[in-house]
Amino acid sequence: MAGNPRNGSRYRRLQAQQRALGLPCWWCGHEIDYTITGLEAQRSSWAFTLDHYTPVSKRPDLLLDPANARSAHRRCNSAKGDRTGRTAPQQASRRW
Repeated sequence: MAGNPRNGSRYRRLQAQQRALGLPCWWCGHEIDYTITGLEAQRSSWAFTLDHYTPVSKRPDLLLDPANARSAHRRCNSAKGDRTGRTAPQQASRRW
């Protein structure tokens, strides 16, 4: 496959299918603001991003596997990095 596979139609279709599910962020459990789209979504921490349970850096063959796809906030996806599985960041016991 030439170029970046994340720019291809199969990846965009997987992204649209995952978005259509309207699920909360699999990482933190909070609702995702699915109304944020376009350029605003590229800047917003609370926008939807397609995440992968098993990081693509470790298993590139799972990039387009729907069973590996997860809905996440942009900030949660970035914070998770290429860690495997779900070990959510510690939550404060109260708002400070």
